[in-house]
This record gives sequence, C-alpha cells and structure tokens, in this order.
Amino acid sequence: MQEIFLCTICNVSSGSCAEDCAYCTQSARYHADIERYQYKPIPQILEEAHRASKNGALGFCLVTSGKELDSKRTGYIAQAAREIMRAGLHLHLIGCSGIASTEALIALKEAGIASYNHNLETSRNFFPKICTTHSFTERLQTCENTLKAGLGLCSGGIFGMGESWQDRMDLLSALQTLKPHSTPINFFIPNQALPLGKEILSREEALECVKLAREYLPNARLMIAGGREVVFGEDQKELFECGINAVVLGDYLTTKGNKPQEEVERIKSYGYGIATTCE
Repeated sequence: MQEIFLCTICNVSSGSCAEDCAYCTQSARYHADIERYQYKPIPQILEEAHRASKNGALGFCLVTSGKELDSKRTGYIAQAAREIMRAGLHLHLIGCSGIASTEALIALKEAGIASYNHNLETSRNFFPKICTTHSFTERLQTCENTLKAGLGLCSGGIFGMGESWQDRMDLLSALQTLKPHSTPINFFIPNQALPLGKEILSREEALECVKLAREYLPNARLMIAGGREVVFGEDQKELFECGINAVVLGDYLTTKGNKPQEEVERIKSYGYGIATTCE
C-alpha cells in the first residue's frame, strides 16, 4: 500500500513583509485582511507541534514572514527547533524564512532543523512579473546554499499566476537540477487585495501540472499544498493517481485548510496509508 507523507505548516511570524510578491497576502504592500504578528510564543509553537504529531504529520514547517533569514530569525527558529527536539516529538523539522546564507542554514541544522523550504515559485523568465524586490537568482542561490549546508531541500512553485506552459516546464527544469527531496505544488487562489488575475485553474489544467511535475521529478516527494481545496473540492483522488504522495495537513500560512482528521480519513478512503517514517 502506498503511504502518503503528511506535513503541517506553523506560521510563526505573519504579515508585514516588505517584499512585493504579487501572489502573497503577507506582503504589507497589498493590505490584505490577514492576522499579523511578529513572533509566535515558543510554548504556542510547541502546542502546535504536539497537535501536528497527534494528527499524523511527520513534517513540521516553521515559517517566518519577511525577505531573509537574518540573525534574529535564525536565533528564534533555532530556539523553537531545540524546544521541539527536547519535547521528543521526533518530527522532521523544516525551516522556511526566505533568502538565506549557508552560515545561517548551518546554524539551523545544528539546532535540529532537518530541511529548508524555499520555493522557486515560477520560471526565471516569468519571475520579474510577480516580484521585483528580489530575484530568481537569489532564490536559486538559497536552494544551493541549503544543499551546501547539508540540509534537505524542499522547493516547488505556484501554478496559475498567468505563466505559460513553457514557464512551467522551465520552473520544473530548474528544480530538476536541484533534485529537491520534496516539491510543494501550489495553485494560485485570487485574493481581492492582490494584483494578479482573478481566474482559478480548472481541475483539468491543475492535474496536467501535477502530471508534468511528476514527469520532471520522478523521485521527489510531490506535495500538494495551497489551492487544492478550491480547485478540487472534496474529490481529490485524481491528485494521488497523478503522482502526489505528500500532503500539507491543516491550515496554510494565511488560509484555512480542511480539518486534519477529515483529510486523513479522505486519504485512507482512497486506499492509501499514512506514512509513519520519513524514509
């Protein structure tokens, strides 16, 4: 029986980001109606980690809002990681704090972080159309730094932002060169505060994106993430048949997801098991 890897996002610092990523409600430039806070208390993070583990998640991703993994964020994420490790939860800890140097990433690894998530988001050609405050090259360099630091790399992208099929293939080609162990697949969902278009990918086109990703990344943990509830509703079986073998369980950064236990039962109803190890 194929087993599905479950991962939970913990948004430990929300909103007020100075970057202009056109797909992101956390950018302060767009004044989206989201919850904003600087640093979530460590005890609250621990509580969420316990809950994620109880729900069957193996991955636990600590996400901060902002451009880069500066010294303050490095210290904060390291502290959170150490507390989670001390609690004996045996979660695969993932950091996600934007552009990062090799030195900062090594510091996270020493604290117990196992992987770093930094999505390329789209192709090099299309990237300037969705972000002007940092470059595709900076993102690519962070992914390379992650590998140099000896961390697992989690990197993927967003489909449905107005990019062409060639852009999609170029994104996947770039990811192919990095060989990430995990690749999140997101579908853009319009928000009235954001400058991008208002169309949502059709179910058929979204499935083609998944098939293409699996073709380019045959060995990656292909993780379905943001947008799947809107695009696929309650019937998500085809996603797994097209190559998805990992799921973000519960809420996203600023968007509510389905209830974790409902998701687990849905996956089981499709004939899949829930992974109990990271292997």
